[in-house]
Amino acid sequence: MKVLMINGSAKKEGCTYTALSEIAETLKQEGIESEIIQTGGAPVRDCIGCGKCREQGGKCVFNDDIVNEIIEKAKDADGFIFGTPVYYAHPSGRILSILDRVFYAGGSQFAHKPAAAIASARRAGTTASVDVLNKYFTINQMPVVSSTYWNMVHGNCPDDVKKDLEGLQTMRNLGRNMAWLLKCIAAGKEQGIEAPEAEKSQRTNFIR
Repeated sequence: MKVLMINGSAKKEGCTYTALSEIAETLKQEGIESEIIQTGGAPVRDCIGCGKCREQGGKCVFNDDIVNEIIEKAKDADGFIFGTPVYYAHPSGRILSILDRVFYAGGSQFAHKPAAAIASARRAGTTASVDVLNKYFTINQMPVVSSTYWNMVHGNCPDDVKKDLEGLQTMRNLGRNMAWLLKCIAAGKEQGIEAPEAEKSQRTNFIR
C-alpha cells in the first residue's frame, strides 16, 4: 500500500514539508509506503475548462508542468494527502491550480481512495484552507481521513513547526488513521467488498 503526498508549497523543505514528513514517518511505522511530491517553484497553469482531457485519455492537454505526473502516479496510489501553506487565509494558488486540473482530468484515479488535507500557517487561516481542499475529495467519492484535531501545524519556519507538539501529534494520528483505513479497505476487498457504483449524473440547472 502506498500514500501519495503532494506538497503544495513552493518551498521544498519548508513548514508544509515538515508536517508531511511527520506523517510519512508514522506511515512507515505502520508498514505503509509513501512518497512526497514537491510541486516546486515553477509556474503551474490554471484549468481553462477546454475539455480536451476527455480526448487525451484522462490527461491534461497541457504537459509542461507537474499535473500529468501526479495523475500517472495516482494510478498506483491507495491514499492521498495534500498539504498547503496558508496565503491570505486560503490554500496556495499552485495547489488549487493543480487540484482543479488533476481532479477534472484524472478524477477516476482518485475516486473511492482515502484522502486528507493538511495546512501550515504562521497563525490563522488553516481551517478555511483545509475546508477548501476537502471539497475536492467529497465531490469525488473519497473517504476523508481525520485526526484528533484539525489537520494543521503552526510556525513561521520548520524549526517552529517542530516546536508545535500538538500539531505534530495531530499529523501522527492522521497517519495512523490513514493506515488503519487503508488496511480496512484492503481487508474488505479480500472479502469481495468493492466500491459502490454511483448513479449516473443528473445535472440540474437552476436558471430556466
